[in-house]
Amino acid sequence: MERSRRTFLTTISGSALVALASSWASTDTWALTGEPTHGRTAVGEELVALLEETSARLTVQATEQRQHTASLIDALLTTVTGLIEGGRYNRPVKLRLHALAANLSQTVGWHRFDLGLHAEASQYWIAGLHSAHTGGDRDMGAALLGDLAYQASWRDDPRTAAGILERALSGTRRPAACSLLQLRLARALAVQGERRAALRALSAAEHLLDASSGEPVPAWCAWLGEADLAVDSGQALLDLGDTRRAHQLIREGQKLLPPSRAKTHGVFLTYQARSHLDLQEPERAAAAALEALQVAQRIGAPRCVDLVRELVPSFKAYPGAQGVGELLDQVAA
Repeated sequence: MERSRRTFLTTISGSALVALASSWASTDTWALTGEPTHGRTAVGEELVALLEETSARLTVQATEQRQHTASLIDALLTTVTGLIEGGRYNRPVKLRLHALAANLSQTVGWHRFDLGLHAEASQYWIAGLHSAHTGGDRDMGAALLGDLAYQASWRDDPRTAAGILERALSGTRRPAACSLLQLRLARALAVQGERRAALRALSAAEHLLDASSGEPVPAWCAWLGEADLAVDSGQALLDLGDTRRAHQLIREGQKLLPPSRAKTHGVFLTYQARSHLDLQEPERAAAAALEALQVAQRIGAPRCVDLVRELVPSFKAYPGAQGVGELLDQVAA
């Protein structure tokens, strides 16, 4: 059964993902259903509180430390899903267990995504979507759809990403959450050359981020800030051909990024390197790419390494430029 499920997820089509998002978005009733509890072990609030506290402490670790705690989070998710399937609890506890399962599924999915294990990442995010649905948490459902859309964009399927995001936006009214989804939508539209729609999404993302000040912010997008808006806007403009403005925004975003977000810093550096290459500035591009590679190696982020590797063909056009030879040697190593 498990092997068949993974095979399905390896080959799941973009249309199937959009259909899943459509089904989620059109659901009128989000309510818990009763389940038989005879013979199950009681699950109390103290145990759930301990699991929630442990999850919170593990998931807020500094980026470079998370590579060491991934297996603990996997085990915690296994424990929570085991309690859901085999435990006896009241409705408030059930809500908390499903919320915890959805949050942990999202985190584990990102661990798999960063390792390039896309079928497994999809598996966890879809499982998390089901937990969010069962628990009646539409905000978290929108978050998990946003993650599936991000993955689709990463795998060069921006049309699927846009289709998912358009449906995810119907699931949350929180300004910060909508800002993040609009930002990802702008990226997907820009890659497809849909200039007006992409610029409209960027404008909406900026407006919503401003409107989020003083408003409740879901934990899954609490990290979103001006740095992300600037860099992702720059990346979208880069895809639309506005190289100079894109370069300025990416540079500004890098300066705004908190030091604690090392993985994001590495990803942003690869965007900066690409913008320098588009401006035919190979020395600056090589410096940014080398720094990104060093960050990725320090924190154990294979996804950042892959981004640098994707730039290698462009660097080969500048074999004599300062830093290019060192960069190519380090990538090859």
